[in-house]
Order: sequence, then structure tokens, then C-alpha cells
Amino acid sequence: MKQKKTHSYSEYKGVNMFGYKNNIVQQDLKEIINKEEIPFQKLQNKSVLITGASGMLATYMVYTLMYLNEIKECNINVLALVRNKAKAENRFCDFLENKNFRILVQDVCEKIDEETKVDYIIHAAGNASPKFIINDPVGIIKANTLGTINVLEFAKKNEVKNILYTSTREVYGKVDNAEEIYEDTMGVLEPTELRACYPESKRMSETILESYRVQYGIPYCTVRIAHSYGPGMAINEDGRVMSDFISDVVNNRNIVLKSTGTAKRAFCYITDAVSALFLVLLKGENGAAYNVANEKEEKEIREVASMLVQLKKGSDLKVVFDIPETQSAGYSKMGRVKLNTEKLEQLGWSANVYLQEGLERTVESFGEE
Repeated sequence: MKQKKTHSYSEYKGVNMFGYKNNIVQQDLKEIINKEEIPFQKLQNKSVLITGASGMLATYMVYTLMYLNEIKECNINVLALVRNKAKAENRFCDFLENKNFRILVQDVCEKIDEETKVDYIIHAAGNASPKFIINDPVGIIKANTLGTINVLEFAKKNEVKNILYTSTREVYGKVDNAEEIYEDTMGVLEPTELRACYPESKRMSETILESYRVQYGIPYCTVRIAHSYGPGMAINEDGRVMSDFISDVVNNRNIVLKSTGTAKRAFCYITDAVSALFLVLLKGENGAAYNVANEKEEKEIREVASMLVQLKKGSDLKVVFDIPETQSAGYSKMGRVKLNTEKLEQLGWSANVYLQEGLERTVESFGEE
């Protein structure tokens, strides 16, 4: 399927720092709400709870819902559950006085004691950063398991129309002798590797969701997300490849590769990822999982690094190599196998943003020329 070119880099000059009113964010939101395949009308006059609302994808989902209210008068009530009040108030400063928006400050590992009637839940709480995997693996397990139970117990009281759970491609584990990974493919995870705290607890949370569906009739859909990026991504010592690369370029530093850079990745820009999430929330099959990835532009890591430093016109930024003798235990050691997205495409989804354009938008959103 051929990708559609949407906008040129020159259209995004003169942006503000990241936030709802950032020029690129506004253009991204316009693209998302104008996708005819997504039945946003189902959200009219409904209430939506989003856990982990300060995360990159979740923030864009909050922004999308509030943009629908602004542009199409959808009257969607948004409840943003976060742990860090200051970060949330910064990200959502444009909505703090809006009657359709409210921040709920608590840890998802605690009981959600909220009286507001909720129609849809987007459960996006959790952290995949190598930094947190190394320093707080138990916290990651608790957020993915206890957090999911708390969300489901809250859903029982509300008779929700659907729950969208954001899982990860890592639940598939190490898959041998396969060209593509389908939603019913399962490989092997080594449970005693430190990194396993993340995919193993994500697997368990998917089992918890299915158990609540069977026993209590609570509807849900799961999205297994591959590498995504875009405005609002964490770039301060996050530890993930794209985050660190963007941070280096934004801060006028050389990109330092800690490997040969020959490993291949495929990255999905935030508008394509968020569109997929809303599509699954509103059209997905109850109890089904969907792969979310843009597999049309597979690149070596060093190619991505080179593309980014070249965005800094007139600078002397370059890609340098500083390969340690051992790799951090916080990183995945699983080899790359492509995710098959045919199931998602059957709902009407396609990836439309090329990597070059997505990188340009992302860097520009952080205030770069």
C-alpha cells in the first residue's frame, strides 16, 4: 500500500514550544479528526477516562478529544489520570478552566475512587523506559498488573462501552523462523532477564483483561504498539533510541551510538499511531488485539541518526560511535521481526506519514529550525 504524502516541512515553520497550541500539534490534530474511517461521533456527549494521560500517545489522545470539543462541539468529558500533577498541569494548561476536562491525581496502583460516570477507558499507564526498567522493575510490574485490575474494577461499576489497553510488541517475545508476527503469534520470553518485567507484566495484564471479559462481561480491545515517536515524546534521559537521538539534535549535540547501528527498526509517527488507537477503541472487536506499526520504512539505527543530524542545516553535528563492552540490561535483546498490521488495516487504517516528514515535524515541535 502506497503511503500518502501529507505536508511539506516548510508548512511548519514558526512553531511554539510543545503544547496543545503548538503549530505542528494543531496540524496533527486536524489530520486525526478528519480521518473519515474513525467514527468519532460515538464519543458525542460521552465521558472518557485516560490513565497515564501525561504519556506521549495518551497526551495526544487527550488533545484530540479536546480538539473535537473545540472544532466539532462534541461535548466529550475527559478525565485525565496522572501521578505527576505539575507535569499534567503543564501539558494540559489550556484546559484547566474547561468544564469538559479534569485531572485526577493518583497512582493507578491504588483503587480508583471516582464518582464520575465513564463511558470509555483508555488504559495507557505504565513505563517502558530502560531507565525505569533498571531502577524500578517492581513498579513497572505493579502498574501493569495491579493498575489493570484497578481499572477493570472501576469499569465494573461504570458499565463502560469499551476499554482500550495499550500493550506492546514485546509481548510476542523472541520469535524464530517467522517473517512476520501476527496477533496469534507467540514466542519465548526469558523471565529472569531484567527487561522481562515489562513484557511479562504486559502479557499478564492482557490475561487479566480477558479474564474480566469472560467472568464479568467487561469489553476491551488491546493494541500492541511498536516503536512510535512524535511531538511530546520524553527526551530527557529516557534511554530509548529515538528519544535519545531527538534529544541530542534538539540540544545541539552529536548523536552518540552505543552500538554499530546496524540493528533495524520501523517507526510510526504519532498521528498514525493515535489514529489507530481511536479506530480500535471505536471499531475494534471485543477481546481482540491489534498490531500497531508502520513497517513500510525499515531503517538501520545509524540511518535514522544520520537523517536527524542532517535536519540541522548549517551545523557541524555528526554521528559518532562509542560502543561499550557490555549492553545495559534495560534494553530488549529480542531480534526484530516485522509486525503484520492487516487486521488493523481491515478497520480502515493506513500509515500516512513518511519517516523523513515525521522526524522534521518532531524536531520542529521542540522549537528547532
